[in-house]
Amino acid sequence: MLEAVRTLFQMLNGTMFHLQALAMKKKVATAAKEPPDVAKERPMRADGRRKMSSLLEAAAEVFQKSGVDAPVREIAERAGVGLGTVYRHFPQRSDLIKAVFQSRVDACADAAAELAARYEPCEALARWMERYVDFIATKRGLAAALHSGDPAYSALPRLFNTRLLPALKSLLDAAVAVGAVRSGVDAEELLHAVANLCRVSHDKEPTYARRMVALLVDGLRYGAAGESTRPKLS
Repeated sequence: MLEAVRTLFQMLNGTMFHLQALAMKKKVATAAKEPPDVAKERPMRADGRRKMSSLLEAAAEVFQKSGVDAPVREIAERAGVGLGTVYRHFPQRSDLIKAVFQSRVDACADAAAELAARYEPCEALARWMERYVDFIATKRGLAAALHSGDPAYSALPRLFNTRLLPALKSLLDAAVAVGAVRSGVDAEELLHAVANLCRVSHDKEPTYARRMVALLVDGLRYGAAGESTRPKLS
């Protein structure tokens, strides 16, 4: 009887071990098939988002003032966070530079819809172009990195066409539709024109570029009201 119980116990132990081994094997096989990024990051909490926003804002200010080679400690102190927080989110300096650029592009592009909802089309267009002037000023602080030829930044110039150009085009089309701005203006050319004005005014006071862009907007308005009655050329 005792021998039979011992045999039964051994059989149960063997079965349990076999089942556990199968389960472990299946778990390992499933993990091997999953792509590395299958585990999504948990959504950042509100305080985490605020801290990240402060960090990127501080980095942008420091880069604009001191260039992209400014000490990380200066950025951390301005943001009110520890060095460990900076390096945890941005292990490489290029990671931080890309995040700052992306955040500035997103803020400028997203402002288009906000301005369109609050102002008349031409006013929304003028205000967005002022935002774009501010963005160009921020970009100037990142220029050394963005034009360095480093592959880490190769995708950033495309953001002009994928984010900023559609934003400007939507505002420009709306202003043309109500007769506030003359038609035939190319959004991409306008985007480059503002950037060139900012480049020329690099050594002047910050308000100079805004005044030049205001004159540019006045030029867009010129002749818009008479387009509907103007005779078409054959």
